Amino acid sequence: MNIIVSGGGTGGHIYPALTIIRAIQEMEPSARILYVGGRNGLEADIVPREGIDFIAMDLAGFERKITLENIGRVWRALRAVARARGIVQGFQPNVAIGTGGYAAGPILLAASLAGVPTLVQEQNVFAGVTNRILAKFATAIAVGMEDAQNVFPKEKTYVTGNPIRPEVLTATRADGARAFGFDPAKKTVLVSGGSRGARSINRAMVEVIARAAEQTEVQYLHVTGADEHGDTLARIRNAGVRLEEHPHLRVLPYLYNMPEAMAMADVAVFRAGATGLAELAARGVPAILIPYPYAAENHQEKNARSVEAAGAAEVILNSDLSGAVLEQSLHGLLADDARRTVMAAAMKRLGKPEAAEEIAALALRISKREG
Repeated sequence: MNIIVSGGGTGGHIYPALTIIRAIQEMEPSARILYVGGRNGLEADIVPREGIDFIAMDLAGFERKITLENIGRVWRALRAVARARGIVQGFQPNVAIGTGGYAAGPILLAASLAGVPTLVQEQNVFAGVTNRILAKFATAIAVGMEDAQNVFPKEKTYVTGNPIRPEVLTATRADGARAFGFDPAKKTVLVSGGSRGARSINRAMVEVIARAAEQTEVQYLHVTGADEHGDTLARIRNAGVRLEEHPHLRVLPYLYNMPEAMAMADVAVFRAGATGLAELAARGVPAILIPYPYAAENHQEKNARSVEAAGAAEVILNSDLSGAVLEQSLHGLLADDARRTVMAAAMKRLGKPEAAEEIAALALRISKREG
């Protein structure tokens, strides 16, 4: 059996794809997997590390306005579709799976036009443009959140939850503390703006870290994103903090071992990407969510409000974010053990740890034209 998987641009599209691949390999060990992604996306780095065959295509997402750059991207997109047709013809997949992002568009469209069964996996409450278009051609659609099923044709839409890496469930608090040199007995805050980082969160955290430097009862692991790391470190130094003197404060550019970080977190400060939310839910980590304000169709705020309504998170809009606001919210949560316990239970109820297996089984069903 041959299976093409595509999705990229950010970790929110890549890690679900990798998790689905692992689940398929458990069910069909002989399956040949080919991952198709963008040449400049994070997938070009992450996927080959996993030992998965990878083909890179030259393409980029579109800006949401008419620009000269967009005209060039249209031409690249057309070339990508032609390249995708060649990949599909050469690999002869039994099914194609897309997890979103502009990288998935050409390959799933080419597969569908070639008569290959296709599965679209949508993580967010509000579907992205690529997946809304692909859904018209798809054999089946797997959605991560119940509210998302209203966007797609009901007869081929399945509420599966979002796939999470197995390590998210198996990592322990002791594993996390050991990995980052922390004390497992102390409260720990995990801060991440997503795989590419978030400048507004990083700037707010400078003030939080400056105040936390002498308050060693709470540990902070702050993931800045690679592009923001140097600037954030410089601002922390300018605030008078020498991180090497404070082992309870860690500021890193990127994490390949996020599951271990989540395992030791008592509170998370996150954007509201669907994959991160699914992993926090599986671990039952209460969260302060700061939705990315420029996400397509404002889908991150919709994600965040859904989690907030369940009693599992607080939401701070990006426009309201400051160091003082974030510190006040963190202080309130860290000081109230009973409230954190209630939020943790609410977050856990949102989790769907078997999502990857459900999606893999659905993909295999439609590959045999049973779904």
